[in-house]
Amino acid sequence: MARRSTSEISLRSVCPIAAALDAVGDRWTLLILRDLLLGKTKYNEFLGADEGIPTNILADRLLRMQRQGLIEKSAYQDNPPRYAYSMTKKGRDLRFVIGALAMWSKEYVPSVRINETLRRIVMTGR
Repeated sequence: MARRSTSEISLRSVCPIAAALDAVGDRWTLLILRDLLLGKTKYNEFLGADEGIPTNILADRLLRMQRQGLIEKSAYQDNPPRYAYSMTKKGRDLRFVIGALAMWSKEYVPSVRINETLRRIVMTGR
């Protein structure tokens, strides 16, 4: 049986859609996961995304995502401390959700373009 981690997730109901939205349904979490899928690993790389996430929100989301078990961080520099972020299995499994949202948007939202690297990762897992 899969391990279930609900740390830092406050559930409104037992509905699986509501629970998923409680975990990743804010404005930024799926975009950070998208960037991780595309190979970004560092704080400043996330800040460089077109969507323009504010620094305080980014720091909060990275911490929240760690507590939820979606990502983990590892130090790559000691002075000053700097960290690289990577997805856990739990986070990587959301690639299908990200892919489904991307395909839906491509179909129904004018002017949307799908990043080919993201398409390949979603379809093949690599």
